[in-house]
Amino acid sequence: MNDEDYMRVALEQAREAGSCDEVPVGAVVVLDGEIVGRGFNQPIGRHDPTAHAEVMALRDAAARLGNYRLPGCELYVTLEPCAMCSGAIMHSRIARVVFGARDPKTGVAGSVIDLFAESRLNHHATISGGVLAEECGGLLSSFFAARRGRTLVA
Repeated sequence: MNDEDYMRVALEQAREAGSCDEVPVGAVVVLDGEIVGRGFNQPIGRHDPTAHAEVMALRDAAARLGNYRLPGCELYVTLEPCAMCSGAIMHSRIARVVFGARDPKTGVAGSVIDLFAESRLNHHATISGGVLAEECGGLLSSFFAARRGRTLVA
């Protein structure tokens, strides 16, 4: 499988989030060509502000591998990581992050700031952005357009 193939699996996770009325972001963790962790946004359903797709995928991979450190792993996520998720990525020692759509409001892999390039931090993952960006961004745009179009009942 290649980057686009793994991102398509992350998109499946994002669609799962959307079907639960969560912001449609999905993620997978890959080690040696095998998906070892999956996650999608669940902060609303879990009543947990940390239940972002990346964190859920990291938790799943750590549990499966029996280690909170994930050296050699790659994380594929449909949206550029936020500061919280980037911190978790760094602490888990993920080697590479591949994201789909940029997040101009909260993205910290180059959009708002670039935490991964901050030399004072002790771990630096390789970052690749823009993989299936249109499809990833389109899923988010459609979700928010539908949400804005809903009639709110008092």
